[in-house]
Amino acid sequence: MQLAILLEDFCHESTYIRGVSKNTIRRYRQNISYFITATDSQTIQKVNEQVVKKFFLHGRIEKQWKTSSYRTYYMTLVVFFRWCIKQGHLEQNPMEDFQLPILEKSLPKKLKKQEALLLLEYAYNYPYTQSYLKYRNHAIFSTFLFAGLRKSELLHLKLSDVDLENLTLFVRQGKGNKDRIIPISYTLAQSLNRYLLARKKSRKTCPEFFTSSNRNGGFTASGLKIITKQIKTASKLDFTIHKLRHTFATLMLEGGCDIFSLSKMMGHSDIKTTTIYLSATAEHLRSQVTKHPLNRK
Repeated sequence: MQLAILLEDFCHESTYIRGVSKNTIRRYRQNISYFITATDSQTIQKVNEQVVKKFFLHGRIEKQWKTSSYRTYYMTLVVFFRWCIKQGHLEQNPMEDFQLPILEKSLPKKLKKQEALLLLEYAYNYPYTQSYLKYRNHAIFSTFLFAGLRKSELLHLKLSDVDLENLTLFVRQGKGNKDRIIPISYTLAQSLNRYLLARKKSRKTCPEFFTSSNRNGGFTASGLKIITKQIKTASKLDFTIHKLRHTFATLMLEGGCDIFSLSKMMGHSDIKTTTIYLSATAEHLRSQVTKHPLNRK
């Protein structure tokens, strides 16, 4: 049986039966297609433990995969091979005796408070060709820094998801296909309101909250990449969109937010994921160490 055909069947079932997200399906396609090409395994009959082991060694030695990349390929292939066994295309999983390497515990990279403020200043004062871009881009970066949304969550935000009257954002089908409500601050609400006025003035009527400047449609990932590059160059700040999410989390903790509430706002399925930010903020740790009873006179 051709692996390419099995991959299509696997992705089809994962989408319509298991309800796997589009991002996960994209990862399945990319990783399994690369495995087929790299190992020259056109059929499932050619797949065995030695072929798979050689693939991972090549990735670690020649491609210099990080542990996170290794684990991503591992999780994709082990799920795919289990499916192949269930469908009767394999007798046993060629990755049955594989062990996952321990993931390095590196602190999430973030911007400092002053750097975050500087970013917002550049986003607002950049010499744009039209005023609409000033209000939209400031609102976009404000949403990342004040609400901690993921890139895909911001791009999929609908006009009806933003409730400025009740100061909430509704995230539809975030990571893990989970909905969540995020409270927003007055500062973010002001930025969003300025953008909505500019949006109305520009006669944007599409359902997406953030829109393109030259058409009546939703803002795109490529457009976000362009404005991120513009602000990075102008401000000389080294940041990514995901780094802004890390910045939101650490600043919230420094401001006194409890870890449980932060976990809910971030959309983490396991609070352990959120606890890494406790190590990333010296201010939070400093405030906690003062609680030692011997400090009291």
